[in-house]
Amino acid sequence: MSSSLDQLKACGTTVVSDSGDFASIAKYKPQDATTNPSLILAASKKEEYAKLMDVAVDYGKDKGSSMDEKVDATLDRLLVEFGKEILQIVPGKVSTEVDARFSFDIEGSVKKALHILDLYQSIGIDKSRVLIKLASTWEGVKACDILQSKHGVNCNMTLMFSMPQAIAAAEAGAFLISPFVGRILDWYKAAHKKEYAAQEDPGVHSVQQIFNYYKKFGYKTVVMGASFRNLGEITELAGCDYLTIAPNLLEDLFNKQDSVPKKLDAANASSLDIEKKSYISNEEKFRFDFNEEAMAVEKLREGISKFAADAITLKGILAEKIKKA
Repeated sequence: MSSSLDQLKACGTTVVSDSGDFASIAKYKPQDATTNPSLILAASKKEEYAKLMDVAVDYGKDKGSSMDEKVDATLDRLLVEFGKEILQIVPGKVSTEVDARFSFDIEGSVKKALHILDLYQSIGIDKSRVLIKLASTWEGVKACDILQSKHGVNCNMTLMFSMPQAIAAAEAGAFLISPFVGRILDWYKAAHKKEYAAQEDPGVHSVQQIFNYYKKFGYKTVVMGASFRNLGEITELAGCDYLTIAPNLLEDLFNKQDSVPKKLDAANASSLDIEKKSYISNEEKFRFDFNEEAMAVEKLREGISKFAADAITLKGILAEKIKKA
């Protein structure tokens, strides 16, 4: 029997590596790869990635007049250097994240996204191979709308925990969304002091609902489950458009031969009784309905803060290298 990983792929699910570690990406032959500030921070501390830091520092050390400007330029280039290396391994796309400090800034998000793509273009990488990751705030959704419709830039809406976020992102024309399965589970386990089997996992249910909604109403936005805590969450979503999986779980799937039947099927969604909603032109309704989900509000805040904190740590490392350059 083939590996559980190959069976997952045979269900029609595109496997994406959730890592900044090139060696682990190459081993499992994913189609795409996703990164975020936390993953880049972890990878950048390894000696084998020092050359990428050096390239970024050499680029950024003369940009701008202040240290903050130099560090920002260096960080942007570092993200692109990681993306470039990843794109030499995967045949598809890499997701590169806009700094979390722009999560509530539409104009700032758009400007930063276009700058990142200009950097990719300057080293010969076309924007068609890059997904710009934006937090699924109201402002992130509006930035996505502008980038997709006016600039032809494909966006990956991340830190997604609720249907209002998913619906607004699809209406904005997002290329892809990343609902965070494991972080939803974390919240429910802490709030209700109980364990959840894979079949009743609230994070799994969230992705199932989003998948069925998109297929029912014909949205082309790709659903990519993310942030997994265990194999059960992954196999319960077999058949989802994409799943982005960390190296340790990819290794488990690679080594196992357990049966992985298809669980999600777009053809089944058409007969489901689902109410259609709209948010893209109604900020007040989006904010109210999103606010009704305590889990989503808390996890979005937490996620933005964590990514921002890791970006600050990474900037501190880069600042020290710039001083020595």
